[in-house]
Amino acid sequence: MPSEIKTSIDQITVEQARDEIERGDIVLIDTREPIEFSEARIEGATLVPVGMVPSEIEKAAPDKSARIVLHCAAGMRSQTAAEQMAEMGYTNLANVTGGIMEWQEKGFPVLSDSSLTAEQRNRYSRHTLLPEVGVDGQVKLLEARVLLLGAGGLGAPTALYLAAAGVGTIGLVDDDVVDASNLQRQVIHNTERIGEPKTASARQTIEALNPDVEVVEHNIRLTAENIIETISDYDIIVDGADNFPTRYLLNDASVRLGKPVVSASILSFDGQISTFVPGEGPCYRCLYPTPPPPELAPSCSANGVLGVMAGLMGMLQANEVIKLILGIGEPLIGRLLLYEALTTRFTELKVRRDPECPICGPDAPELDPSEIGKFPDYAAFCGGHTGS
Repeated sequence: MPSEIKTSIDQITVEQARDEIERGDIVLIDTREPIEFSEARIEGATLVPVGMVPSEIEKAAPDKSARIVLHCAAGMRSQTAAEQMAEMGYTNLANVTGGIMEWQEKGFPVLSDSSLTAEQRNRYSRHTLLPEVGVDGQVKLLEARVLLLGAGGLGAPTALYLAAAGVGTIGLVDDDVVDASNLQRQVIHNTERIGEPKTASARQTIEALNPDVEVVEHNIRLTAENIIETISDYDIIVDGADNFPTRYLLNDASVRLGKPVVSASILSFDGQISTFVPGEGPCYRCLYPTPPPPELAPSCSANGVLGVMAGLMGMLQANEVIKLILGIGEPLIGRLLLYEALTTRFTELKVRRDPECPICGPDAPELDPSEIGKFPDYAAFCGGHTGS
């Protein structure tokens, strides 16, 4: 492209573009794609995607001497379009260097065909720019209901990133209170909240982060008597439980109700994560038919844990949840992902459905509706094991 053509195109800021639009007597061209245009557009703009400029621009801007202001998301595509138009003989061109992204960041008004408010379009703009998410995907996130078992090490980062992503309803199950020893890894809490219920502390942080999110506190310990009622209203369950009886109870209840579970655990410098979707892959019992003996799986309080392990595995859990809500990517169904922090190494293992699994196997007994809420004695089954 000759340098004289590039230099003939004015480079203007969003403030300058706004002033020109308010004065009138310009042609405003949006060079993005139709889906971007429908999500957020500047009033008065005409859509001409950059790939359609050679064939369509003369219909939108027949006067080649008129003042024409072009914009895209950030200024790159509109610059390309302006250069093409300069070659076609247009003589009074301007490119908005910050694009509509900077326009929105400045709080300037936009129109939208979506159900998102102006504040939400701005807050989630980096999501809606992704073709895999878009406005429809963001609406799915806002309508989703996710339950977190535990507001501690794994629950803290998972809750924070799900809240930031705009997951509309987040339930928190935890009957513990904030302790000083939690703060090395449970980043949703702080020193001032020591002694407060973890669910209440987490709710305060989430609400301060994103007012779009409704937080539902379940300040209880999950038991066979309350699990069906607790998890029934949620779409996806995040397992951050700290004991085996609860993990097996959750597995059996989630399979009965058809609820996906994203499960992770951490200890010392090691972490693991998998996603269990009833009917699509194995369940937790297929992976662990019986719990390991206590001496092979001590608790974090007995063995210690590197604080950042909670963040690493919790964010992976949040990522799995978002993929499930949006129906994108490849969730960890039938895959167990292991992480070892000291060597920064991931290992992936395949997990298959156990044909003899008493919960999800083909010969698993069908329960009468009256039996749905009845479960075995998991403490006895796990041999009194309470470590995760």
